[in-house]
Amino acid sequence: MAELVMAAATPHNPLLWRAMVEPMPDDLVGVRANFDLIGTTIEDLGVDVIIEIGTDHIRQFYADNSPAFVVGKAESYHGTYENEVRTFGMEYVEVTGHRELADLITGREVLTEAIDFAVSHEWRLDHGFIIPLQYLTPALDIPVVPIHVNAALPPLPSPRRFAALGEHLRATVERWESDARVALITSGHMATDIGGPRQFLGHGSPDPAFDAEAVGWMRDGDLEAAIHGCRYDRIMAAGNVTYQYVNVIAALAAMGGRPADFAEATESRFASSPFFLWKEPR
Repeated sequence: MAELVMAAATPHNPLLWRAMVEPMPDDLVGVRANFDLIGTTIEDLGVDVIIEIGTDHIRQFYADNSPAFVVGKAESYHGTYENEVRTFGMEYVEVTGHRELADLITGREVLTEAIDFAVSHEWRLDHGFIIPLQYLTPALDIPVVPIHVNAALPPLPSPRRFAALGEHLRATVERWESDARVALITSGHMATDIGGPRQFLGHGSPDPAFDAEAVGWMRDGDLEAAIHGCRYDRIMAAGNVTYQYVNVIAALAAMGGRPADFAEATESRFASSPFFLWKEPR
């Protein structure tokens, strides 16, 4: 059977792509090192397939078509969008999909009992998916099953639904009749305020208290505290796009709610960056 060998969370801030270049700015050394830590883990563990949980930034899925959970079933994916190339210096890329695993996640003939998934056969990935892949797997040579989770347009899935997603992904991998080694990568934020009065203040997080709690939930493996702490009123008080932190609850649940092997909100000139890593014991 296939094996879920690791899970991780990283940021996807596209400003990093323009700023994180040699000579590396002092405030971004830690961010670069933590991307490298997770990327090296993917390589060392011989990962064959990546399941990537992220949130489309109202580009592919808009207010008139915004399912809570969308699984990509395409053979390949194009990234990114013109404005992201122009504004952030990102590059157009092609990413290979993995239809077999995508079918298993959603159900081939009948929808899974865990979640009523939507599916997409044509999907253009934005920076929420491409930035992590480019830093973690620069060659983009590992097939990916992208999963969009709506963490942007209310009504939003509850944190407990994200936990159900993580548990379902682990169960799916474990029943997959394959020798594949699978990684679960989630992409999101710590406390972040985009376009609001607390955007990029130049000294880290707009809500350090939230970030400290949020790191603690992963460090301690406290799934119930994470679910409660990510209630809508609290998480939105930390910043208007902070709900994308909830994506990482799926990783914690997929790893059985056990403490992360590495947990840090890495400070920089931008809002703090989430870096969490779980490795399955050998």
